[in-house]
Amino acid sequence: FMMSLVGRFGSAAQAGYTIAIRILIVAILPSWGMSNAGATLVGQNLGAQKPERAEKSVWLAGHANAVFLFGVTLFCVLGAEWMIRFFTDDAEVIRHASNALRYISYGYVFYGYGMVMASAFNGAGDTWTPTVLNVICFWLIQIPLAWALSQWTGWNELGVFFAITFSESILAVLAMVVFRQGKWKAIKV
Repeated sequence: FMMSLVGRFGSAAQAGYTIAIRILIVAILPSWGMSNAGATLVGQNLGAQKPERAEKSVWLAGHANAVFLFGVTLFCVLGAEWMIRFFTDDAEVIRHASNALRYISYGYVFYGYGMVMASAFNGAGDTWTPTVLNVICFWLIQIPLAWALSQWTGWNELGVFFAITFSESILAVLAMVVFRQGKWKAIKV
């Protein structure tokens, strides 16, 4: 859906967004690994009847992930054009891709926590919570907000990029709130 929204603003915008997403996906792969490690630590510690240790493990993984993604953000903000030139030399595509890299990566520190928290729920056997969080943040916030900002504000594709950053940040905040409630510690699998 995001691709089709960005595509409404021309082939250069769509090409730039495609390049940016490819770079971002490769850049955050280690982050998914840290999130999965957090889930594994939750499962192991809950199985060992050590819920407090499970919680500490998640916060540690969240901090590590946020630090890593802060580095990714710096790299995307400071090195956007340099990275994009590996894919194209078209100035208009570079401009759109640079904007996408920068705007989307601004929320990555928050998203680092959100990824770990969502994985932690899975590691505890609570698959319902991350499903609900993802539906809220991506289907009920990101998609409508991307459409509204890109169509009604004059932000065009920047509205889509902002909506992605905003929804990923909201995911992190909601996941932290639910995580702190601690109900995941009592899930029986």
